[in-house]
Amino acid sequence: MTAPSSDGGAGLAVDGLRAAWAEGVLELVLDRPGTRNALTIGMRRGLIRAVRAADADDATRVVVLTGTDPAFSAGVDLTESLGGEAGSPSGARTDPAAALRVTRTSVIAAVNGLCYTGALELALSCSFVLSSDRARYADTHAAVGLIAGWGMSALLPAAVGVRLARQMMLTGEPIDASTALRAGLATEVVPHDRLLPRAREVAAAIVAAHPGAVDATLGLLSAGEGVPLVHALGLEAQAVVQWRTDAAEVARRFAARAGRGAGHKR
Repeated sequence: MTAPSSDGGAGLAVDGLRAAWAEGVLELVLDRPGTRNALTIGMRRGLIRAVRAADADDATRVVVLTGTDPAFSAGVDLTESLGGEAGSPSGARTDPAAALRVTRTSVIAAVNGLCYTGALELALSCSFVLSSDRARYADTHAAVGLIAGWGMSALLPAAVGVRLARQMMLTGEPIDASTALRAGLATEVVPHDRLLPRAREVAAAIVAAHPGAVDATLGLLSAGEGVPLVHALGLEAQAVVQWRTDAAEVARRFAARAGRGAGHKR
């Protein structure tokens, strides 16, 4: 995995994981197409290092996570993780989804194809999911005799509702992109060849936003998730009191956005 020097610290050599950095956006690509981008222990450790490094780099504002066509990822490389007769190898329980959930950097999952099991847990742990119309989502843990360990039982019901989560987790049957959109798993579905350009557009919009306001908003959303409404409202009220508004900056940004809007109407 190689990238420019200002790359969120992700310039680490990892087989199966590629990185590129440009204009505040770190793109991470799961790249083992012969195995449908199955996640090795090395790839999972590389993801953790890359996300943590992006968090530590002020120049990196957004991470885009995708896969090499035709799959996002089939999930964990079970051949490696189960370890055969010798038992699970050291590192088999490495959990990159947990690192994604605690990052202070926006992470966009650009799901370009099959997204199964551990890979679905990765996508669910990102800030949100943009989906190709070719994407398919499934949880096959129970189908093959495993139990979810990267957050599926909590994250999937929160995203799609308990009933659909039960059906997906108990049957292993996939849902298509349009169902994922209706259920709330994906925020957008776009034609396959538009997925990465659209992810870059969304990433650029986040980069263009006020950095402090983005960080504060992400913090509020994270702190307010799963807590009672009155608690979440209290957190927001506290944040408003602590926030220092720069009136000149707000006016400048508002004028710039208004100008772009007027230009679009001409």
